[in-house]
Amino acid sequence: MTLSEQDRRQLDAHGIREAQVEKQLEQIARGFPFLQLERAASVGRGIVAPSEEARETYVRRWETYKSEKHKVVKFVPASGAASRMFKDLFAFLEASYDVPTTAFEREFFGNIGRFAFKKALDKACETDTGKDVEALISEGRYKEVVAHLLQTSGLNYGSLPKGLLLFHRYEDGARTPMEEHLAEAALYACCGGEASVHFTVSHEHRTLFKAKVDEKVAYFTKKFGVNYHISFSEQKLNTDTIAANPDNTPFRNTDGSLLFRPGGHGALIENLNEIDADIVFIKNIDNVVPDRLKPITITYKQLLAGMLVDVQQRIFGYLELLDTGKYNHETLEEIIRFVQQTLCCRKSDIKELEDADLVIYLRRKLNRPIRACGVVKNVGEPGGGPFLTYNQDGTVSPQILESSQIDTSKDEYVEMFKNGTHFNPVDLVCAIKDYKGKAFHLPDYVDRTTGFISSKSKNGRELKALELPGLWNGAMSDWNTIFVEVPLKTFNPVKTVNDLLREQHQ
Repeated sequence: MTLSEQDRRQLDAHGIREAQVEKQLEQIARGFPFLQLERAASVGRGIVAPSEEARETYVRRWETYKSEKHKVVKFVPASGAASRMFKDLFAFLEASYDVPTTAFEREFFGNIGRFAFKKALDKACETDTGKDVEALISEGRYKEVVAHLLQTSGLNYGSLPKGLLLFHRYEDGARTPMEEHLAEAALYACCGGEASVHFTVSHEHRTLFKAKVDEKVAYFTKKFGVNYHISFSEQKLNTDTIAANPDNTPFRNTDGSLLFRPGGHGALIENLNEIDADIVFIKNIDNVVPDRLKPITITYKQLLAGMLVDVQQRIFGYLELLDTGKYNHETLEEIIRFVQQTLCCRKSDIKELEDADLVIYLRRKLNRPIRACGVVKNVGEPGGGPFLTYNQDGTVSPQILESSQIDTSKDEYVEMFKNGTHFNPVDLVCAIKDYKGKAFHLPDYVDRTTGFISSKSKNGRELKALELPGLWNGAMSDWNTIFVEVPLKTFNPVKTVNDLLREQHQ
């Protein structure tokens, strides 16, 4: 690849090295290797399904941990735009007909009074037309209603991030997902009266998020009796990836400049790496419910955290023991059983290792970040799933995979993915400091050989887009992972606006 001076200035502005661009173009041309699978994880084979007694034990364990004055942060990826939520309504605006015709359109207008944003939409319509939603509908002016929902003349929901849309109704006013995450933080991630929440947001929406927080934080402080510490970060420019033409050459804009695109949620490993915390909860912005349905979410968040810190305590104990040198072969066998049974990490030739080499292996497998991942029973929702896969060092360990990482030419792999019993709802609790209290450098644990290539377009021209290893996929590939079965009731994403009509969002 030959770069012009203009190209080099553009790379400098992004903080991207020339070698980085060449590597990305090579990855786009070559593609990413498929992962070698052992099996889809299931209960008893990579997934833990805690009994009621165990649930209570782990919840108490988390409460004890919080009382010990640890730093806990709730990390919420919130940069996603809401435009995809309204795909069907945008299509309605462009349609040749003027009345609700599709099932989606009829459901939307037939239940419009049930949306939490209805009052705000009425106000927007009245301000502009002098009539509320019902009056416009009675006159057949359906498209005007949708326009006031999506466009700048009204609520501008078509351009806002999901985190700032009104999702749920309450007697004292409607709440956005951002506010629901503040409520959640107070209920399971609060230590010593302090609740820390970090949102990753897009640059264009950061001011709006901060304004909404400033408007609402006093209310939640009073309601829950906690002191909030709310922070924001943006995806770093140097994690953007270059776009390519179908022939794998750099895609250039009409002015001749290179096109860089956000590298996907995997880029957020850099943001997570800057969080100062012992334990971090990670949950997507749209997976929230009203207060009346929060108890089950709270219970299982506490359960995941309790299991995580319990496993962490055992890991720390083993590492401290290895440091002393005061162990025998029986002790090493005990640690091997823990690595194999609790961390589900196995090495086929482990019996061939001498004790000195065994200690090196065990130390490497123990001393790394840890995550407890809630997984739910598979009911056909899109998303990645929990698998036991082979790593580059020959070991087998738990990983969350997307369909694009699986070699569909192998029938047995297709069957594993299709018949997997569980899938990933993005429900993670992470421990990101080592046994000496030092923060792990999280980028060191990313599998750089993983990633995603997708077909996109710009100004009518096709392009290839490169996404970095996903945050909970390749970006956490070399973490210790515990899969825990959680109820489907804890997974309530909002992918389309009509999902807000589901009972769990009413």
